[in-house]
Amino acid sequence: MRVEKFRLWFAWLAGNVIMLMIANATKDVAVVSLVTQILLVVVFVALTVALFRMTGALNRKAAAARREVLGEDYPG
Repeated sequence: MRVEKFRLWFAWLAGNVIMLMIANATKDVAVVSLVTQILLVVVFVALTVALFRMTGALNRKAAAARREVLGEDYPG
């Protein structure tokens, strides 16, 4: 599960860096800059929500696998 979480965080970071580069490249064009700034916020929120939902799903999957291996006595 650790590798999957690392991949999720890396994808989140890469997506946000790409959006920042696009916003920086279009900062001199007035209308396009406004649109990219709005998209930057929307993409950031969408990526963050997806990241935490997927991390939560991985945590639930890991807990279920742990419970299956260790039995119902496992406190998690």
